[in-house]
Amino acid sequence: MNPKHKSEAFTIYLILASMFIAALVASNLIFQKFFYWNPFGWFRFELSVGILPYPITFLITDIISEMYGKKKANQVVIAGIFASFFSMVIILIANYTNAIDNSPINNELFTKVFGLSPIAVLASMLAYLFAQFIDIRIFHFWKRKTKGKHLWLRNNFSTFSSQFIDTLTVVTLLCSFGVLPWNLFSTLLISGFLFKIIIALLDTPILYFIVYLFRRRFNLKVGEEINLY
Repeated sequence: MNPKHKSEAFTIYLILASMFIAALVASNLIFQKFFYWNPFGWFRFELSVGILPYPITFLITDIISEMYGKKKANQVVIAGIFASFFSMVIILIANYTNAIDNSPINNELFTKVFGLSPIAVLASMLAYLFAQFIDIRIFHFWKRKTKGKHLWLRNNFSTFSSQFIDTLTVVTLLCSFGVLPWNLFSTLLISGFLFKIIIALLDTPILYFIVYLFRRRFNLKVGEEINLY
């Protein structure tokens, strides 16, 4: 790969990594708002808005895994961990400062909205660690088995497995820490997992299109990865 293409590939990698981190941090900050979603008429999903940006993180790690390799995907996951814990520290410091009398947001409201975020981040990070590393490992297992072919297979197999582990872990921890009541456990587990499965199926064509653009732009063969070094 010529220097110009390598520089362009590195810039794209940084953009994908920044989108990944932004989606991950945002999901931890907005998780306390819940909504219903009933697209089929026969099942009403009960979901946290924090789930909306979260599937994006798995799509991005699949893109990076496919185009840049396992090592680069793991590096982004680790960067996401540091970004999430750093945001947690900032929120803790902000929560312990006292609001002035004419502050638009007082101490009580700020604590109500962001006070549980550190617990949510902790729960999310434990789930995230299990899920993302499993997702990347399964993705590359099937990539080796299929010799770089059948992208839909590794995309969906890796995402289905990792999303179930992620949903089960985060809901269990949030209920255990008292952030959410246990009577919501089964509803949130089923709704969260099914929602993620639907999004995973819908994002498969997107993944194919993005991989197609990569291969066309950088003249890559099926299964070939970009070496940024």
